[in-house]
Amino acid sequence: MKIYEQAKMKIGLVQYSPEWENPEKNIIKIDSMINSAKEKFDLLIFPEMTLTGFTMQSGKFAEEIDGICTKYFMDLARRIRTNIFAGIIERDREDIFNSLFHFDPDGLINARYRKIHPYSHATEDKFYNAGNELVVTQIEHKKIGLTICYDLRFPELYRLYVKQDVFMAVDIANWPVQRIDHWKTLLKARAIENQCFVAGVNRVGKDPFNEYCGCSALFDPMGKEIVLVHDEEKIISAEIDHEMTSKTRLKLPFLQDMRLI
Repeated sequence: MKIYEQAKMKIGLVQYSPEWENPEKNIIKIDSMINSAKEKFDLLIFPEMTLTGFTMQSGKFAEEIDGICTKYFMDLARRIRTNIFAGIIERDREDIFNSLFHFDPDGLINARYRKIHPYSHATEDKFYNAGNELVVTQIEHKKIGLTICYDLRFPELYRLYVKQDVFMAVDIANWPVQRIDHWKTLLKARAIENQCFVAGVNRVGKDPFNEYCGCSALFDPMGKEIVLVHDEEKIISAEIDHEMTSKTRLKLPFLQDMRLI
């Protein structure tokens, strides 16, 4: 019997205001948002450092696989039977990473990306180790490249992902309001230059250092804005046809003319 993959993917961008350094309260808040949702998603994407905010207290909140954040998202993915991308402060022996985990609908860890570019301007590089590997994960054999916040400013990273034929790139972030125009512009640019979907999920609210206005967004392979929501706490719903990436690259074969990468 031939198995047909669905052409459409329903994505939920979870734009919310986390309680500062309080995983327990944030679990309650996220559960409330999920329970209020009336839609079924193939993929839910949460912001960077989902349950703590952008803390430099890395030693305090870093966890291994049995930690509160990891166990919560494993359970949530299994409970609602969907794929989840979430930001977790990960401990690996003496090293600590700002990581993005992909939990599959069985609650298993399908992939783990460690942020390659810690944000030195905010001293993130003093408290977190830098990752050194691209990570391409898959949902129903559809390839997705993973990035975190400041990575968005480094187009070569996305070029390397497109060489691996990803149909979408995802960036989870805590991107402050004072540079939000950069966020929106760079998301669109990454989509245009790599002819792929780009999803960016940012937080809203405040922490002790910055204000955030969300602008979580999804752009198609032509750079067209599918959805962009400013300063609202909600699960943003969008449906995409993953085949649009290959069709765009076939119709406009710009990527075949790359010479330096």
